[in-house]
Amino acid sequence: MIWRLGVAGYPIEHSMSPQLHEAGLRMAGLEGDSTRLALKADEVPRLRSLLGTTYDALSVTMPLKAAVIGICDELDEVASRLGVANSLLFDGDRILGANTDGQGFVNALHDGFSTDVAGTHAVILGAGGAALGIVDALVQAGVGSVSILSRTPSKAEELASRYENVVAFTSELRPVDVIVNTTPATARSEATVTPGVRASTIAIDITYEPRRSAWLELHERLGCPSANGLPMLAHQAALQMTWWWKVPIDAAKLLEVIE
Repeated sequence: MIWRLGVAGYPIEHSMSPQLHEAGLRMAGLEGDSTRLALKADEVPRLRSLLGTTYDALSVTMPLKAAVIGICDELDEVASRLGVANSLLFDGDRILGANTDGQGFVNALHDGFSTDVAGTHAVILGAGGAALGIVDALVQAGVGSVSILSRTPSKAEELASRYENVVAFTSELRPVDVIVNTTPATARSEATVTPGVRASTIAIDITYEPRRSAWLELHERLGCPSANGLPMLAHQAALQMTWWWKVPIDAAKLLEVIE
């Protein structure tokens, strides 16, 4: 079989998924290629005809992750729980959906910093779709507690209400083990250090353009171990392709392709 892969979203020109897909194909000993598909949220119904004819499997990025739920015939546990998917697979006459974003983050955190999130305190900046996946994966991995800080407090409270050990951020000074910036780069104000962050706090900015954001540079100057979003991107892609092909894909080798 020659796999027809792609990544759908809008805008999509910047996506590194085709490079990751084609590296994954080589690792798995499979043939195929991957292309970018510019698609807006109101165009999602087109995917029903494209999957199985033009594409065998797709990565899904913003703003489509919630919209594609409606075209799926079956969802994995995470996509079903969250109502968002980042992976689609055409399986005979069905479209399957999955979400590997959050677990990709946790795997990247573990591999990059040799840390176990169990019992730790994490702070998440932002309360959008990316934050939802990361918070859910942290909770499933046994995080001690999570505080969410958002420019829209109601969104932070809504996300926090899903879990017993997640709260909207308060001004209480508490040591932070992990801080994650999920705020879109275009929506950021001046970079600041959140109360409770110290030199031992792991700081992760899930954006990767630029590779070192002002927020990341600020935390590096403080002495924080840090990373941009490329490791998460590689790890979620490895999980995605493992799901597609039932063949283990090495995330570390994928990361080398895009660093």
